[in-house]
Amino acid sequence: MNILDKIITDKKKEVELKKSIIPASQLENSVLFQRETISLKEKLKNSSTGIIAEFKRRSPSKSQINQSANVGDVAKGYEKAGVCGMSVLTDIKYFGGSLEDLLLARASCDLPLLRKEFIVDEFQILEAKAFGADLILLIAAVLSRNEIEKLSKFAKSLGLEVLLEVHDLEELEKSIMASLDLIGVNNRDLKTFEVNLDNSKNLAPHIPDEFLKVSESGISNPDSIRELQSFGYQGFLVGENFMKTENAGKSANEFIQNLNR
Repeated sequence: MNILDKIITDKKKEVELKKSIIPASQLENSVLFQRETISLKEKLKNSSTGIIAEFKRRSPSKSQINQSANVGDVAKGYEKAGVCGMSVLTDIKYFGGSLEDLLLARASCDLPLLRKEFIVDEFQILEAKAFGADLILLIAAVLSRNEIEKLSKFAKSLGLEVLLEVHDLEELEKSIMASLDLIGVNNRDLKTFEVNLDNSKNLAPHIPDEFLKVSESGISNPDSIRELQSFGYQGFLVGENFMKTENAGKSANEFIQNLNR
């Protein structure tokens, strides 16, 4: 069993436990459930940099990245730096995140927030909405076409945008549907954790123009973004590069200034 299979097995157990304790109505009655969401797609369309900055304490591939980071401070720093959106890891076991991180990020900034999570159930989408997210991530590697359709349509019914993540052409071709907003190409193989930007370049011609293209993982310098922009990418998920520094917001600011030169 590879790490991705382990994560999904654990995630399904976690979600079933939560569903047995927390009624869906409790999430639907929360204050943030009624807020109007902010479109990341529109922000990216109107940006010259397209940075989606991530908040991530650790990962299975790198273990500790930044355990002491304060999500509120990072959110404020990212917003001040001029990023287009913020991705917040909410998986506890493998990434050290939580829904509370999402909530604190929401209280600290007006950026579009992505709930970065291994979503396998509609309940997690209710959570995303209740804790202040503006869009969700669906990972094609762990979902069938029917599951992607069901979950994406449910998210859209709540006013949330949907970022679909793919790793190869097979995943992309099985997943194309009208209920998606953005298609992200992950340059990191979730089974081996090796990173290669050629993945984004190779898949770019196969992504229909109606979907905004996002390149994810392994983006560590402005030149990578300039190169990927020539392949039609308008969004760039950058996490570890900022989070491994002492001040993620300052790091993002310097990165964006270099990109704009």
